[in-house]
Amino acid sequence: MTLKLYDTLTRAKRDFVPLDDKRVRMYVCGPTVYDFAHIGNARPLIVFDVLFRLLRHLHGDSHVTYVRNITDVDDKINARAAERGISIRELTETTYNNFKEDVAALGCLPPSVEPRATEYISNASASTDMVRLIGKLIANGNAYLAEGHVLFHVPSMPDYGKLSNRPLDEMVAGARVEVAPYKRDPQDFVLWKPSPPELPGWESPWGRGRPGWHIECSAMSAALLGETFDIHGGGIDLVFPHHENEIAQSRSAFHTHGMANYWMHNGFLQVEGEKMSKSLGNFFTIREVLADWPGDVIRVAMLASHYRQPINWTVKGLEEAEKALTSWFDAAAGEADPRPAPSVVEALTDDLNTPKAIAEMHALRNRAGHKSLAGTLAFFGFRADAVNAWKAARAPALKISESEILKQIDARLAAKAARNFAESDRIRDELAALGVVLKDSKEGTTWEIGR
Repeated sequence: MTLKLYDTLTRAKRDFVPLDDKRVRMYVCGPTVYDFAHIGNARPLIVFDVLFRLLRHLHGDSHVTYVRNITDVDDKINARAAERGISIRELTETTYNNFKEDVAALGCLPPSVEPRATEYISNASASTDMVRLIGKLIANGNAYLAEGHVLFHVPSMPDYGKLSNRPLDEMVAGARVEVAPYKRDPQDFVLWKPSPPELPGWESPWGRGRPGWHIECSAMSAALLGETFDIHGGGIDLVFPHHENEIAQSRSAFHTHGMANYWMHNGFLQVEGEKMSKSLGNFFTIREVLADWPGDVIRVAMLASHYRQPINWTVKGLEEAEKALTSWFDAAAGEADPRPAPSVVEALTDDLNTPKAIAEMHALRNRAGHKSLAGTLAFFGFRADAVNAWKAARAPALKISESEILKQIDARLAAKAARNFAESDRIRDELAALGVVLKDSKEGTTWEIGR
């Protein structure tokens, strides 16, 4: 199967041809660890986890490297730590551990490498670190020192702006650039800035300071994946200025034609038809949503829309996702084929068409003699045990013992065998009134606690 991916840079769906078939390389921008990640952040986590799984299926597990960074040096982190009266290290460690728990609950695989920005500011063992990368940009005439700051000079890159495809005046406005007298051009952005004694800082040829946000990803991706790699992903909000600036830095430093061969971006998330914001009272963290729904249901709801399209996050969508997931697990019970269905994989190879893949899973559920639904669910990262544990935790306490339930099931089977369907229905309804739901299949009758 040929994998096709939509490339934001060329605005076209293209056949995916890796630079090295034995080492497929993907970089995705990760969180800034100053607070719980919000539900909108869950979308790229899930989308690129599915792509990671698909790439491993097509190229082999050991041939795919997925890097997702952690930004642990940032002005938001400094401000939040001061606000809470704790150390920056305590804040970033606590937030990072919360993030790991949330991502695992969503069914995402750990990335191959999860570098921290602070590990690549000045690191002699890394092939590229931020200080060395900034030095290259200065030496190449793309950056300059001004009042303790090092800035990238945007006009030094003639085709700056190709990724976002915006006019110059719109880019300046969209970047919300800091107006500073030491800038040669309003578009110029910070690579390095001075740090006062109370803030984190590292020694550099330009004095004690800390990096700007954009240089972090250029340095980490180059150190771990090379000067040019296959796929760079993230949310659509990162196209400008973050990814645009990454391209400018990396191409100017290494004199390459491009930073990544394919740029992928997922669409925005709305909540019940409105933009998510704290002022509207519809701002939810992943942790808050996980308190009410299992990660696997959240995962289905996220994948119900194509990743490039906006998604409307609704309670109804979550309810439909739970119903679909339960029906898939019921239909897949007892299957042994560990491979995903070819029809599902084929849907995903068309630019990660998850709505079509989900439709194919519904078709598998309804198809007599199917054997690949269980393998498909596992391929997608869905976990029956996690969903069942969530249901059990939310279910009311049983008003009847398990031994009595099994006794009633046997009595119901005897009634059905005797064609006494009225008695069979009475037993079923009596158990339902006690919170026990019976499920009949060709393998027999099972029970679960109803919600």
